[in-house]
Amino acid sequence: MTDQHKTSHIATELIHHSYTPPAEFEAPQPGIFKASTVFFPNVAAMRQREWKDKSAYTYGTHGTPSTFTLEERLCTLEGGKHCVLTPSGLSALAVAAFAVLKTGDHVLLPDNSYGPNKVLAEGELTSFGISHTYYDAMNPQDLAAKIQANTKLVWLEAPGSVSMEFPDLIQLVSVCKSHAVVTALDNTWGAGLAFKPFDLLGDGSLSVDLTAHALTKYPSGGGDVLMGSVMTCDDSLSLKLKLTMMRLGICVGANDVETVLRSLPTISLRYAAQDRTARHLANWWQHQSVCVQVMHPALADAPGHAHWQALCAPGGDQGLAAGLFSVMLSPELSQSQVDAFCDSLKLFRIGYSWGGPVSLVVPYNIASMRSNWPSHLKPGHLVRFSSGFESLDDLVADLQQAVAACLNI
Repeated sequence: MTDQHKTSHIATELIHHSYTPPAEFEAPQPGIFKASTVFFPNVAAMRQREWKDKSAYTYGTHGTPSTFTLEERLCTLEGGKHCVLTPSGLSALAVAAFAVLKTGDHVLLPDNSYGPNKVLAEGELTSFGISHTYYDAMNPQDLAAKIQANTKLVWLEAPGSVSMEFPDLIQLVSVCKSHAVVTALDNTWGAGLAFKPFDLLGDGSLSVDLTAHALTKYPSGGGDVLMGSVMTCDDSLSLKLKLTMMRLGICVGANDVETVLRSLPTISLRYAAQDRTARHLANWWQHQSVCVQVMHPALADAPGHAHWQALCAPGGDQGLAAGLFSVMLSPELSQSQVDAFCDSLKLFRIGYSWGGPVSLVVPYNIASMRSNWPSHLKPGHLVRFSSGFESLDDLVADLQQAVAACLNI
């Protein structure tokens, strides 16, 4: 501090310290900026600064160098142009819905979509005067038949939640485009790696309008962060998203941003590794007598496999299919046997979410999650697995001991 401004009070000097570190500093990780208040050099700058185009900073909720950096890197990952960050994956779904829909509008959701998104439609959206209908994601004609004059948003999910059937995403998007309806894809499974949602055909001619992504899963990769994102290539939709975020006061913490930024460079390696493990485990289950069906999009007999192959492995290679799959255990087993099997696993921990280092298992009552039992699913008890980073041999051994101990018909 110069002598002209020097004070005799140490508190003031520590707050208004004169030292500025050298600007030229580079390291593997970007700097992390934390702020609620953002300083302006003068009143004119305060009145002129614009945050919506990321050309300046005005307040912590509207963005910092850290959040802008993560948003841009996520755009590179998914192929989008504009991105906003939300406190969770479900929050991303809500922001997308609130940005597009208003009272009197109608939204379509696949019957096999993420459960909390259906609950959001049945709860808050209904209370706001927004109606909803569920459609069969495996039948584009059913979607087309259910689009109404006031349908403003269609949710897409590939593959379906828990039951893992892969829809004809290209045809579903084409149907929506022909009706001029906004499409929003829950892209958490694909993560920007399995396929490109903003370039479905590879020639720039077909794209979803919005993606919602639970960064809690693969981008974070540690099972210790809650965050989501909403992305678009459309300038007008981007503005709606940002204004919705502003009005609701939605933002994310800098420490969480730091964690995702640190994890993001390894997402492709982690995704591929968990994909390989999941395929091996799915193949192992195909040879178990207590298993009547394995639901993994990359398996030739899986529901919607041809659609997965066209989108995720168009060149005939093995493609990518994440680290998630479900099995249908024999209906001759009791639910208590299935529960005991899950309890007996030592390495697969019982818990929701996926994409972290620990393998997970969850039994589901699929009948309670669907309007009708899907015709492509065999009767039985559904159990979902998420692969972590444990040794494949150890995971197989864990499954073997639990099957032997609990799943006797």
